[in-house]
Parts: sequence; C-alpha cells; structure tokens
Amino acid sequence: MILRKLIDTPKRSMYLIISLLSWLTIASSAQAEQYKTLGNWDVHYIVLNSTFLQPEIARQYQIQRSKYNAFVNISVLDHDSKQAQNVAITGTATNLLGTIKELTFEQVQEQDSIYYLAQLPFRDRETFRFSIDIVHGNEKQTLTFKQELVTD
Repeated sequence: MILRKLIDTPKRSMYLIISLLSWLTIASSAQAEQYKTLGNWDVHYIVLNSTFLQPEIARQYQIQRSKYNAFVNISVLDHDSKQAQNVAITGTATNLLGTIKELTFEQVQEQDSIYYLAQLPFRDRETFRFSIDIVHGNEKQTLTFKQELVTD
C-alpha cells in the first residue's frame, strides 16, 4: 500500500514496485511493509535498500542509489477514514554503537496519497533503532522500530 502510488510514471513501473514489495514480504519479513496504530493514526513504514528502485524512479524522487544507502518511507493514515494525513515528521536512526543519524523527510503528495521519504547511509549488516516523531496540530506520536540493513 505504501508504494502503490509512489510513482506516476508508466504503470509498468508501479507494478514493478508492487511486485518488489510482494517479493520482499515473502523473502524477508524484516524488509516487508509494516504499520502501527498510534493514537488516531495508522502509520505505515518501510525501509529498503535504494538499489531496489529503478534508476528513473530514484532520480524522480532524488534518492541516491547505492548498496550503502537505504530509504525510509512513512505514510500516515487516519485510523477510521483511511485518509492520508498531512503531518510534520522528524526522526533519527541510531545504530548499536550509539551513533545517531538525523533523518530529513521530504513530503511526496500524489492525488490522495502522501508519503514522507528520507535517506539513510549504512554499512552492511548495520542495525538501527528508529525514532520518528509525527505531529499534527496538538497530536504528537512517536513511531519506534528496529531494523537491520544489508547490502545487496
């Protein structure tokens, strides 16, 4: 669901991404799309190696393709209506040695979908603890999760 409208280039590219996500769900549950309900929101998140993106898609969203670069994709939906939410997102990724990397999210809005993308450089088999603050009006929630990243 997260990447279903990530692109508005030819439909074949969209199907490629959907196929990729399906493959990842089967191949590695650590890499598959996940979500958590936080307050009134369903927060969908995925972290993937940037080499999984086709070069034209990476260029479109200014994501550097490298086996040592991942991208973080966050989508926030209203829990009841399932409508995309326009929120402010900030976050960090902390490796097991305690090194903190700030995540700078860029908003991508296409039709009724809103995504927040950030890039994250990493070393092979590096594990990160993610802490992502989501704010809209007076509501603030923090998404936390842990993920190991590997080069392809």
